[in-house]
Amino acid sequence: MEIISFLVDFILHVDKHLEQFVIAYGPWVYALLFLIVFVETGAVVMPFLPGDSLLFIVGALCGAGLMSYPLACGILIVAAILGDQCNYSIGRYFGPKVFQWESSRFFNRKAFDQAHGFYERYGGITIVLARFMPFIRTFAPFVAGVAEMNRGKFTAYNVAGALIWVLGIATAGYFFGNLPFVRQHLDKIIWALIFIPGLLAIFGAWRASKAEKARAAQLPAA
Repeated sequence: MEIISFLVDFILHVDKHLEQFVIAYGPWVYALLFLIVFVETGAVVMPFLPGDSLLFIVGALCGAGLMSYPLACGILIVAAILGDQCNYSIGRYFGPKVFQWESSRFFNRKAFDQAHGFYERYGGITIVLARFMPFIRTFAPFVAGVAEMNRGKFTAYNVAGALIWVLGIATAGYFFGNLPFVRQHLDKIIWALIFIPGLLAIFGAWRASKAEKARAAQLPAA
């Protein structure tokens, strides 16, 4: 329970924890960032780790001169790419048998089905779009692996998605993260970065599932 409480507190107050870590341990923060992003994107069982909010805070700390923007972005991009490649490989290893798995402590069936619905509807571009969607982000490369998407094609989408995701959000944090209004309402912004993309992901998955059912209903009449 203590570990869960710490993780929840870290996610909701990532700005304070990360700044304290930078002050206390200096360059070791880059190793911590690599680990968090790699595990969030590479381990199917860790979809709850902070992603978007972490990138925004990193950008803000870079803007405040506490971290190197080029180094931080470079490390985060590499971590995001390697994490998705690892996740994709896990999906290819297990293959279609995953569709028979039930929800458990280590496997979120609902999030997997949402990611699968996205993939069925949008194909490879899901790998890029999912970067901005909590939970879906973790399962999209896994689903691509299960579906045996061409590795070269997946890698191209993976690299593009990592560049857009990291540079887009970190740059926003760099330029806007230290504005007085943003600093004053940072907790609300973090909540928004967690829940708004999640709601959009649920809505998108619902539409994809609805469209898939409509296509399936038309098959007998064809």
